[in-house]
Amino acid sequence: MFYISLLILYVIVAVGIIISLLINGVRPSKTLAWLLAIFTIPVGGILLYLMVGRNRRKNKLLKQIRHLDSKNSMTIDRETPGNLKRFEKIIRLIEKNSHFAPTSHNNICYLKDGKTTFESIFNALENASDYIHLQYYIFEEGELANRLLQLFKKKVIEGVKIRLIYDGVGSFSLSRTYLKKLKSVGVEVYSFLPFKFGRFLASLNYRNHRKIIVIDGNVGFTGGINISDKYLKGDPNLGKWHDMHLKIEGPAVRDLNQVFAHDWLLVSNEKIDSLIEPQQLEISNEKSIVQIVANGPDDDFPAIEQLYFSIINEAENYVYITNPYVIPGYAIMTALETAALSGIDVRLLVSENNDSKLVNWSVRSYFESLLKSGVKIHLFPEGFLHSKIMISDDVIASVGTANIDVRSFEQNYEVNAVVYDSEFTKDLKMDFLRDSAKSPLLTYEMHQERPWSDRLKEGFAKVFSPVL
Repeated sequence: MFYISLLILYVIVAVGIIISLLINGVRPSKTLAWLLAIFTIPVGGILLYLMVGRNRRKNKLLKQIRHLDSKNSMTIDRETPGNLKRFEKIIRLIEKNSHFAPTSHNNICYLKDGKTTFESIFNALENASDYIHLQYYIFEEGELANRLLQLFKKKVIEGVKIRLIYDGVGSFSLSRTYLKKLKSVGVEVYSFLPFKFGRFLASLNYRNHRKIIVIDGNVGFTGGINISDKYLKGDPNLGKWHDMHLKIEGPAVRDLNQVFAHDWLLVSNEKIDSLIEPQQLEISNEKSIVQIVANGPDDDFPAIEQLYFSIINEAENYVYITNPYVIPGYAIMTALETAALSGIDVRLLVSENNDSKLVNWSVRSYFESLLKSGVKIHLFPEGFLHSKIMISDDVIASVGTANIDVRSFEQNYEVNAVVYDSEFTKDLKMDFLRDSAKSPLLTYEMHQERPWSDRLKEGFAKVFSPVL
């Protein structure tokens, strides 16, 4: 009788999921795959679906953040200034998705690798007088974490309010001892969607991949670099980690701060009223024009995927991309191939080594089609290249936390800064070309000569690419 009851319960749950898939499914192929999994893998298919398969765009995970967005976002109805006319569609796309308009009078500085980045970060933290906001996907204990702890202790004594968010999965190794030390010196610290039995299946696959620091609302940092000593000392297996970060000074910092405020509301149930205020739209030719774009599984549309898609499609001369995880979906793959086939200079700079073998084989599974279409692929040979950059035509650049994969587009909370600045983009272009010059070019002929065992690994990894 007991087993019959379990079977009935299983059938009820399975039927409920099937109905949900038919109503809320996004792509027919994806819906069909989940239906097959549920029918052919008893229990396991349902558990896997509950962890990674649910459509968060239809079933909001963070309803309170969406309410805050709809209440406080501004409706923009204006003419795009002449110096931004070319990017009118991208600007309006970001405004519709993330509710952030472009702002001018920003000073932008790109910071390459850990030493330069953390020197700049600690200098800015030392000058904090009001508050410090930090959130990181990976916050690991070590020399950097200990140095931050001592700095936090000093700044709290000076009257600086410090708020810290760390991701519950990315920072899983963070010890209770260190967290107690943070709290004991006066830091307000929360985990983003920590492991909890009641919502383990609901939240495990939805992570906060953002890296944000905001100091007094005037200085902000974002990019690919986490709080980890491997950015200074390297990794025993991969060697030195290479990455790119941005330092922003100006009105765009307010928008970066609002992204933090939304996440803070989720983890603490505290609304930071002083940050939720209409921004003053002011666009001119002076200094860098910056637009913040945020992306999460609760948003109605995949904002950063649409941003990348638009930059590639609107390119007239070139698109250069640096990213460790190029596992494109159908839309981005088609955009890259179409651009290359139409004569646009499309180049990818990816790390020859990767922190995950499965991810590495998945990335390589897309090389054959990309190379055949004319995309140039350079394999960065020194350590692990972790930057997430897209630049085009000496006029537009995107630097941030988002990879080119389903996880960043559909499952993670991400943030990028889009910079409309010729001088800045040219600087990033020169840096890209320098790194490319020391990175062997992979040709289609060379790739075709790879052994069948590599092809088998690629095919196996590609099957799992939607959940990597």
